[in-house]
This record gives sequence, structure tokens and C-alpha cells, in this order.
Amino acid sequence: MLQANFQNLMPLMQNMQHILQKNMETEQKLSDIMHELAHFFNANMSALYVAVEANYLELFSNDGFDIDDIPTNVRFGEGLIGEIATQEQILSQTQPNKSCVSMVGAPLMLWDKVSGVVVLGYTQKHLFDEMEIDTLKTISMFLATFFSSEEISNYKRKLAKSRGFNIKDRLKGLPLSKGYGVGAALVHMRRHAVRELFTQNIAQELTLLETARTQMIESLNTSFNQNVLNAGEHIEILQTYQMLANDKGWYQKISAYIKTGLTAEAAIEKTYDDMREKLSLSSDIYLKERLNDLRDISDRLRSFISGDYLKKDKTLKDFVLVAQNMGPADLMDYDPKHIRALILEDGTSTMHVSIVAKALNIPVVSKIKGLYKNVKDGEILAVDGTEGFVYINPPDEIKKNFEERQKKISDWRTDLKQISLKPSKTRDGKNISLNMNIGLDFDLEYFKLANCDGIGLYRTEIPFMSALKMPGVSEQVRIYKKVLNQARDKHVIFRSLDVGSDKLLPYWGDLKEENPAIGWRSIRITLDRRALLRSQMKAFLKSCAGRQLDVMFPMISSYNEFIEAKNTLLLEYEKQRQNGNMLPTKLNIGLMIEVPSVIFELDEILKEADFISVGTNDLAQFIFASDRTNPRLENRYDVLSAPFLKVMQSIIIKANQYHVPCSVCGEMASVPVEIIALLGLGYRIFSCTGSAFTAIKKTVRSTHINDLRDYVQHLLRSNKKTLRPQLVAYAYDHGIAI
Repeated sequence: MLQANFQNLMPLMQNMQHILQKNMETEQKLSDIMHELAHFFNANMSALYVAVEANYLELFSNDGFDIDDIPTNVRFGEGLIGEIATQEQILSQTQPNKSCVSMVGAPLMLWDKVSGVVVLGYTQKHLFDEMEIDTLKTISMFLATFFSSEEISNYKRKLAKSRGFNIKDRLKGLPLSKGYGVGAALVHMRRHAVRELFTQNIAQELTLLETARTQMIESLNTSFNQNVLNAGEHIEILQTYQMLANDKGWYQKISAYIKTGLTAEAAIEKTYDDMREKLSLSSDIYLKERLNDLRDISDRLRSFISGDYLKKDKTLKDFVLVAQNMGPADLMDYDPKHIRALILEDGTSTMHVSIVAKALNIPVVSKIKGLYKNVKDGEILAVDGTEGFVYINPPDEIKKNFEERQKKISDWRTDLKQISLKPSKTRDGKNISLNMNIGLDFDLEYFKLANCDGIGLYRTEIPFMSALKMPGVSEQVRIYKKVLNQARDKHVIFRSLDVGSDKLLPYWGDLKEENPAIGWRSIRITLDRRALLRSQMKAFLKSCAGRQLDVMFPMISSYNEFIEAKNTLLLEYEKQRQNGNMLPTKLNIGLMIEVPSVIFELDEILKEADFISVGTNDLAQFIFASDRTNPRLENRYDVLSAPFLKVMQSIIIKANQYHVPCSVCGEMASVPVEIIALLGLGYRIFSCTGSAFTAIKKTVRSTHINDLRDYVQHLLRSNKKTLRPQLVAYAYDHGIAI
């Protein structure tokens, strides 16, 4: 009996130690140890998983399990095995698969981290008592020490490589644009040092500068006129880039330095250095991006002067572009049809090249140090833009897998059309309103195909940011009518001008704020510059004459602020009425819940608002006092944690009490696993990005809310840093598409 065997725990440990000291293959040692473990616990089967990445487990040994019933690799939080790793405790399950009736697993803990998971299986029902659990804990502690040995580390590399996971050849970076790509590495031109500092022929250098300038502008115009992007923010970025390339003041500064005796190359570099000294200490994201643009355009101009640009091979096909850094125009030099992925050694999601790449559906991974320097042209790279992995010279199995995933993603139009015909209903028949966030013209293509319920957020700041001067009422009316015509009979929620922080208007200049995210931005600007707000309200009213108008005010911090903004719109409405102008058939006025202070005034606000929408990006930033653009804080806080989800629940409960429609239009509405949590909290209206619509609708249609609600309430009692792994495991166990 097992009960009597506990007296033999020490002999078992000695047996295991003896096996480990034998002169035999590591694989055989692991097999013998797991066999001993199964025998001791009277189990019919056993398996060992070892952590090969921070959140990934690989099957290293299997004794008795049907290979079809246990996975070869498991993410933390995925199924029973992944849940054991996440919760860092022994868990059991009845009938987890076909080959066993009962299963128990224990984490192997080393230095407070999970180094692996051991699993035992039984062909008959088995209840694990407290003594068995304590014994399994003790044995797991012993095994964890062994699995930190050099022998296991070497075996780990060998086995992972045989599975297509060569640890040395799999690098982890920061994903910036989702997708998968496989191709030959193409290293973007490395910036070379200035070859000559001084010149004896100033006139010749000035001529060289003018020739290079002309060539560069022509190349930019050619890239721009290819029109592979449609319109949108990415086009506006290239327009800004063109404006910089045509900036006469910049050329005058370069020419002035040439006239002092510098070569054209040295003068370009000196001009850039002057600007870098002025802007590099600024915390303003917009200014830093302009500095990046200046760096890119300076390098580009130098490449024309040196002749390097003209030597580029533009006939390449199916390649992965590797760069230390690059600008959006540099990306457009290559045929986007053949760029399988982009890897940046340095890069953030706000970088202009990232935005353009995302618009082109190119996977992007950044923060992979050393790759740019060490990778060779022609080496095969497989890029996972979803998880952030880059594989160097991957095995055929990985390449095939990525190519299949890549093809599936490239068929997004077909997928979107197919799912557009199906209702937005959960498995238990709950109707869910799925809308779309629109800011770029490219988004409208998703909107046309999706058959969604409407535009839950139209970002009116995009036309303002791309214009050379402040758009007047008539220009705004033209823009808004275009959106309304595309939406046809579906509702459009116009968000009033949301600028400031990292979204500055080029004709306003630098606002010079130390903390722009919590400074003079959004509704604070437009309430202070009331003429600007009134002109936009007037444009909204004119655009929606004869149809419903929905207006949403962002960054509202108090009840009084909302009333002030609302009254501004109502005042313009009354002026239009008195002037005999056609009015909207219905007027709905709402606000975004982004600033925590308004949550404490929701009772008063909900009596005045026709609808509310939660902007989870800023709300999370302010709840956690965490700058969402700071890479050092990127994984420190999670919206899928009990504190934030409790805040979200309090909002929807209040909204339902007052019968005020409440949606989520922030990033949470575009992430399937986060939608699961929101559905469990009671949210039924979402507005997501166009590219996420298919995935979100699949998640909604595969969810059973009545089952989910109780589980989410249970999770809210947790004090774990994140509940994401538990929700992933729940989705996995209940067949929810994520």
C-alpha cells in the first residue's frame, strides 16, 4: 500500500541519487527517475516538463502517457500543466485526457522560479490525500535541484534543438506588429563614419549637396506615389517626412556649415548633432520621434552623397529586413510585397517605421541586441511577431509552421467576410455589440468587410495632426461626412479633439511640459481654447444634419468638466436651431472614462450622460501610475489583475443601474483573452481595432457567459500579479477561441 511506502521516502531519494550518478545517457536517467517516481506513488504513467523559456515548458520525459494526450510544449497558464506552473502549486484533475482517469502534477521550484513540472497519471480514479501531496512536494524540491545542473542544461539545449527550439538560436524580443514571417536576412545599410571632415572645394560640396537633395526628394516622391498604403496615419507620417526633406531651413544650416569648410557629409552630421543636443533631453515623445525622423533623413541624404543608396539591390524577394534603426521612407524603399518581417535592434511601438510596417501587415520585433551586428545576409530567419521570438536558421518544421500561419493571416479579408455573416452572439444566446475604432482610412476597409454594429470611436485628431494648418469648419465637415457616408446607416461616435501628450499638432509648436500625459491635453486644451471646441461642435452638427449625432468627450476629470463640454455642444446646437439650419435627428452626448477621479462622481455623471465608454489605455496608466510608453514598466502591471478588473466592474455596475450604455473602446477591447474577462464582468458593448475584429468575434461566439461569470468573480478574490494565465487556461479548457 502507498501508505506504508511513505516510510521508505529516504530509500527512494537514495535510489534517485544513485540513478543520477550513473554513467549513462541523460535521457535514460530521466526515464529511470520518472519510472521510480511513478512506482512509488502507484501511478500508471509519469511525465516531466522543463521550463526552456520564462513562460514555456517542454516535454522532456514521458513514461506511459499516450503521446496524443499530452502536449509537447505548453505555455504557462495553458491547461492543467501550464496552470501548475503559473500557480506554483500542486494541482490535480479528473479525466484530463483519454489515457488516464486522474492526474496530479507538481511544480519544480528553484530560486522562487518554476524550473519544471512533474506529472503522474492513473488509469483509475485516484484521490490524493494530504500525505501524498506533502511527499510529492518534498520529492519535487529534490528534483528541482538536479534539474539546475549543467548536465540538464546541456540536455535541455540538445532536446530543444531537436524539437526546433535551439535555445541559442531563438532570441526573445519585443513584439510591435503581430504576424509570422520567414525569409532570408537582409541587413539594412549600416551607418558609416564620415569619411572626410574638411574640404578644399566648397563649391563642389555645395553642388554635391544639391544633387543628393534632388535625388532624395525624387526617391521619396516615387515611394509615396506607389500608393501601396491607401490613406491614413502612415501616409501622414510619410507626408511629414517629405516636408522635413524639403525643409529649406535645414538645408540652409547644412550649407552654412559647408561654407565654413566642412564636407557635405560632415555638415549634415554637424547639423543633426546641433538638433540632437537641443532635443535629446526632452521627455516629450513627439519631439523624440521628430529627432528619429531627422536621424533617418540625415542618413538618407548622406547615402545619396556617398552613392550607397544607388547601389541598393531592389530586386530581392521574400526577405526579413534587419536594422539597427530605420525610418518609414527607408522601409518604403523595399517592395513591401516581399518583406516577410522587420527586426529592429532599437524600436518602440510609437516609432513611425513601426506604424507604417503595421499598416502593411508586416510583423515587427524589436529589442534584440546584437542581431544587427552578427546576422549575415542570406541567413534564414523566422519571426514571430505575436510572441516576439526570432529563430536563426530554423529547422524545416518551424519554417513550414510559420509559413502556414503567415498564409492564414494574409487571408484576413476572407476570414473577415466569412465571420461577418454570423451573428455576434455568445454560445448561451447573449447579444454582444461589436463596433470598430476608426482613425485611418485603412481602417475603413476593415469596417466595410466586417458588417459590425457601427463606429464606436472615430479619432478626430488624425486629420488635425496631418494638416499644415488648423482645419476650418468646412474642411472638418468634409472629413466627417466622408466617414458618415462610409458608415451608411450605422452609428458613428465622434470623439472630440484629443491632442496633447504624445499627439501634438505641428502648427502649435512644443508645449514644453515635463509630464505631458497628465498635463495640458485633450478636453483641457479645447475647454481653454473654447473657439476650437465650438468650431468642432459646429462641424459635427452640420455633418450630421438629418441623422443621429453621437459625440464623446475624452479625458474628462470631473462632473463639472463634462457639464462644461456638454453645454458647449448644446449652445452650438441652439445657435444652429435659431439660424434655421437642419439639425441632427437625435443628439447623444457621452464621455470617456479614462481618469480615475470621475469614477467617484459616476452617480452624478450618469444622470447627465447618454452613454459612456471606458478608455482602458489611459485608465490603466493612471490607476497604476505607470507610463505606458516606458519599456521598463511594460510588464510590471496588467489590466488582467484583480485591482483593475474590480475598477472595471464598478463602472459597468453603475452604468447598468442608471440604464446608460457602457462600452469599452480601449486596447482591452482588441485582445481576446481580455474580452473574456470583460464579458465575465458584464460588459456587452465593445469597439475594437479593425485588425482584431475577426479574433474578437470568434472569442465572443465561442464564450458561454453564464459559465464564465462565476469564474471571473472567483478570480477577483485573487491577489496574484496577473490573472492572465488563469483566463488563458479557462479559455483552453472551455474551447474559447483566443
